[in-house]
Amino acid sequence: MLRFTPILLAVIYGLVMYRISVWRTHRELDARSTELADAKLRRLTDRMAAALEIDRIPVFIYEVDPVNGLAAPDGRIFITRGFYRKYQNGEVTEAELASVIAHEMGHVALGHAKKRVIDFSGQNALRTALMMVLGRYIPFVGPWIAGLLANLVASRLSRNDEYEADEYAAALLAKSGIGLEPQKSLFRKLEDLTQARAGMAPAWLMSHPKTEERIAALERLEAGWNSH
Repeated sequence: MLRFTPILLAVIYGLVMYRISVWRTHRELDARSTELADAKLRRLTDRMAAALEIDRIPVFIYEVDPVNGLAAPDGRIFITRGFYRKYQNGEVTEAELASVIAHEMGHVALGHAKKRVIDFSGQNALRTALMMVLGRYIPFVGPWIAGLLANLVASRLSRNDEYEADEYAAALLAKSGIGLEPQKSLFRKLEDLTQARAGMAPAWLMSHPKTEERIAALERLEAGWNSH
């Protein structure tokens, strides 16, 4: 029984972290967000809503500076103030911002938003269990190896989710008549907008796929549609 104690403790820790993560996320978003009121964007989100046969797509502004979009575990879509400011300054078009909303809707529709909270707690549980086990047999280096392995698993899962959400967004943008060009043009801008440098880290350690790989995946998707 004692042999399995580290794993049992890790599972309990993961469940506790899951509940805390959900509570913290909801509290933070409720306190620091307001519903977006923008006529140009509303026209595009209404077109996407019509394509999905729903009444509307409520989008919220999350009052933080980093450029990002996110889907909450409860299904709400958020655009950060920093991202919306890029749109207001003319660095991003309304169609490009609509493609972000479509992408985040993909995370909701495909269950990624809820899964990511579970993944986060699961990753902590995995990391804790590995640290306990490897730390016992490989002192000093064991915890570092455990952290690296857990990060590799998390990065791979996240990249798969991004590709799936890209594909969902592409289908929604096509169906609503907006098209895929805004999605691809935004990808080309993202590194400058976020001040990220993809070349600084190996692709397999990044939570998002490389820009050129995401665009290539969209073009393969388009080619498949056109061939039928």
